[in-house]
Amino acid sequence: MKLDAIEVVTLFVYDIDATKAFYAKVFSAEVLFEDAVSAVLQFSGTMLNLLAASEAPELVTPSAVAAPGAGAAMLLTIRVDNVDVTCAELVALGVSLLNGPMDRPWGRRTAAFADPSGHVWEVAHELH
Repeated sequence: MKLDAIEVVTLFVYDIDATKAFYAKVFSAEVLFEDAVSAVLQFSGTMLNLLAASEAPELVTPSAVAAPGAGAAMLLTIRVDNVDVTCAELVALGVSLLNGPMDRPWGRRTAAFADPSGHVWEVAHELH
């Protein structure tokens, strides 16, 4: 198990339109996907997912989403070959899963866990 390739950084944002405009203006990143509550931007080998904070609880439950100004609000995703195998290895190391493994409607299998400070990490693979 080698968890060292960050694939997606998800930022929970409170004004999706202003945040999308900021990233378009400052970074000119290619938009890979966009809808009313999110925008996925390409940053070299990493994707940045701007996600409306209202949509975040589904990803980090049972952890709470930080209130505006209360601290960092993000989800770090690492692509793995097999989420179930990785989760078994994490549990063997004493890591408690927050949720998952579960299939998501956007075509990925995911599971989440937190570090001792509450920063949430997700492991994911694409469903075929």
